[in-house]
Amino acid sequence: MKEILERLGITGELSGAGTGTSWLDARGDLLESTSPIDGKTIAKVRCADAGDYETVVKKAVEAFDHWRMVPAPKRGEIVRQIGEALREHKKDLGALVTLENGKIRAEGEGEVQEMIDMADFAVGQSRMLYGFTMHSERPEHRMYEQWHPLGPVGVITAFNFPVAVWAWNAMIALIAGDPVVWKPSSTTPLTAIACMKIAGEVLKENDVPEGVLNIVIGDRQQVGERLINDPRIPLISATGSVNMGRHVAQTVAGRLGKTILELGGNNGIIVTPDADLDLAVRAIVFGAVGTAGQRCTTTRRIILHKNIFQDFSETLVKGYQQVKIGDPLEEGVLMGPLINREAAETMQKAMETLKSQGGKVLYGGEVLSGGIYDKGAYVTPCICEASADMEIVKEETFAPILYLIPYEKTIEEAIEYHNAVPQGLSSAIFSQNLREVEMFLSHRGSDCGIANANIGTSGAEIGGAFGGEKETGGGRESGSDAWKAYMRRQTCTINWSKEMPLAQGIVFDI
Repeated sequence: MKEILERLGITGELSGAGTGTSWLDARGDLLESTSPIDGKTIAKVRCADAGDYETVVKKAVEAFDHWRMVPAPKRGEIVRQIGEALREHKKDLGALVTLENGKIRAEGEGEVQEMIDMADFAVGQSRMLYGFTMHSERPEHRMYEQWHPLGPVGVITAFNFPVAVWAWNAMIALIAGDPVVWKPSSTTPLTAIACMKIAGEVLKENDVPEGVLNIVIGDRQQVGERLINDPRIPLISATGSVNMGRHVAQTVAGRLGKTILELGGNNGIIVTPDADLDLAVRAIVFGAVGTAGQRCTTTRRIILHKNIFQDFSETLVKGYQQVKIGDPLEEGVLMGPLINREAAETMQKAMETLKSQGGKVLYGGEVLSGGIYDKGAYVTPCICEASADMEIVKEETFAPILYLIPYEKTIEEAIEYHNAVPQGLSSAIFSQNLREVEMFLSHRGSDCGIANANIGTSGAEIGGAFGGEKETGGGRESGSDAWKAYMRRQTCTINWSKEMPLAQGIVFDI
């Protein structure tokens, strides 16, 4: 691992403030990044203070004047090269994600692959920033709309996907003509620094000026509040808790800025008697256990028909018993630790609340001890029996707790239970009944931003817009037409006649 860190430039005391092609002598507090695997310090980062933040943002504002004038396909070429550089470092970066975040190595490398895929997608998008033409009601006039770069974009990311979410935003922002100011989670700063070092080399090779890709690592007061209050940053994309999202939304709206919010997920799967049950079990185990239940798309609720409840829950328990828990860097381990001991305590409190509300634990939920387990927050994933009206079921506990909720008869009842939570990110149904599937995907069905049939809630592809409704925040990142959020729309009308007709037939002669 020491060799991996050296290859990624994670050595000595690292700076938490950079402008893409150079690093500042940051002057903030010293931050230790510790591994959730064994609690050991990996490296130390000198955080940005208020002065460092100001230096970085000034560079971003200056860079916008240059970057917006670079043709979009040429911006795409820079992004292509960043993707190639990430591809070269995929295994090392994946290992660092695992070391700092705790997800298994396959998931760590998968996260790096998301960055690579996102770069590939953005390259194509750089030649597809399409506007529309439309017919004017006035003779000899032409109307069309076009999209212009918006300005520096602030990106706030969470610990659970420490680099992929940055790429979802940054790669699209870059081809849109926007510099990026990244505030990564202070829990996982090293993966962010490693990515910036890799991207920075590409920027240098292409003589890209300072300020196009920036990073500021620091606490809420020194960095976070300044970023969301800064009128020079027209768009804030923030991933995190619902409470954090509310604060960001209110603050940015107060200055009439734009937000992309990716907040809580309390994702449900309906399993009907017509489902392929083996397929459902496999999807649910990965969706509920992957990343130790710390994905925004983690499967947290199963709405299960009463006629198959007993057999299905027993099969699910058998599947959970096959999950090997341990050091996520080791081959064959399927679940690593939670991010910290506070997360384990939160999980235990949620289970106690469940019991007090009439639910019961069917399997797991223990905090593990002995050997490596004493050095991190290792737990067994938990399966519980619950009912849809329990308050704990309506909350998102960021841990591997899965609620099994029986429904009596109809698909309409199951959908009602599914939608009875304040979050609305990802959802799925397992059924081979066409009517049930189509109803779930209709306007009478799932109220989530993502709805699947016969696949799980987790593992969204970058080609589709990612995001959710209700308390999930309504934002969309990644594919489809999500690029429009990073640009400003302009409607243009050209009069090529010698007359001056007004719209709506208004006559105003002078």
